[in-house]
Amino acid sequence: MEKIILIITVCMIIMAAPIISKMIKTPVVVIEITLGLLCGYLGLIYSDETLKLVAKFGFVYLMFLAGLEINFKLVKIIKATLAVNVILYFILLYTISGLVCWLFGLGLTYFVALPIFSLGMIMMLLKEYGKEQPWLNLALSIGVVGEIISILALTLFSGWTEYGFTSNFFYSILTIALVIVAIILLLRVSYVLFWWFPEIRNFIIPENQDDKHDQDIRFSLSLLLIFVSIMLILKIDVVLGAFTTGLFFKMFFNQKHELLEKIESFGYGFFAPIFFIYTGSTVKLDMVTLDILHHAIFIMCAIITIRLISSYLVFYNYLKFKQTALFALSDSMPLTFMVAIAMLSYNYGLISQNEYFSFIIASMLDGLFLMVLIRKLYKTFDIKTTKL
Repeated sequence: MEKIILIITVCMIIMAAPIISKMIKTPVVVIEITLGLLCGYLGLIYSDETLKLVAKFGFVYLMFLAGLEINFKLVKIIKATLAVNVILYFILLYTISGLVCWLFGLGLTYFVALPIFSLGMIMMLLKEYGKEQPWLNLALSIGVVGEIISILALTLFSGWTEYGFTSNFFYSILTIALVIVAIILLLRVSYVLFWWFPEIRNFIIPENQDDKHDQDIRFSLSLLLIFVSIMLILKIDVVLGAFTTGLFFKMFFNQKHELLEKIESFGYGFFAPIFFIYTGSTVKLDMVTLDILHHAIFIMCAIITIRLISSYLVFYNYLKFKQTALFALSDSMPLTFMVAIAMLSYNYGLISQNEYFSFIIASMLDGLFLMVLIRKLYKTFDIKTTKL
């Protein structure tokens, strides 16, 4: 009976969230997280392994969509004109993060967590504001680089906490380096193969009129799960596998518009909402104290501040004042990776339980507050859509 109530509750939130979002003019992801939080507090949503698994797949699916949304034209522009700026941006992020940790006497967990990136919330911004916003396209492209750096940071951090500076630690670094090289080689080989034998594309995914067995969806979701499974076997964050799958389809099946629409509908309409609802339900409101809340606000302010400073120093000439603000804020929502780092640190005794709760609440408040703030600023700034 409890599982039936759980399923009904989650489904009711999925259906009601967009309606409430329109009524109160608030981003739908904010509604999903908030309703998840309230239902978790009321006991309607509880810790369930099946829900947890589906929610994890929702996040994986979001990373799959992130690969599909990459703007290759912008990537070329960044490579040609902004490569130095991007490198400088990340150097500044980690330098300022180190300075904040030194000034406030914070540990290694904070140094890793404050500059960390996650694409989940950026994907929801893309859904809301479209793909032709320069600040958002840049945020996605920088976010991709940031996510890869974050995966490396998370791998190094988890390896260090688990093994220390032993041979196993260096083995984990070597593994992820080899996987990245293998992914690059796979994409290059696929490019050459499809160039010389274009008929392979239609064999894998036929034209709509010839596809009587939904071969497009079968292939795309199966490939996603295969890549994710490989990452699990290699003990590497599954984000890398999901993103690679999305990138593969963006590079070689970009003309299959109906397939891309199907994939997006599944993600934004069902799997992503479950992830955000579950995330909201994990916060235990009855355990939150004023000290935890104050520390959470400090973490949130630190995350936003280091990005605002770095963004204005590096990208002001490219985006100007208004769009730089939107860019910095859109890259300031590391929801999932911050939770992962906090969990690792807490499990290995690097942070206290109160600090752990502060990180969880900070990641939630950060996403909720910035989604609303970005919408307000977007309307106030009256940003015009510009094609890149």
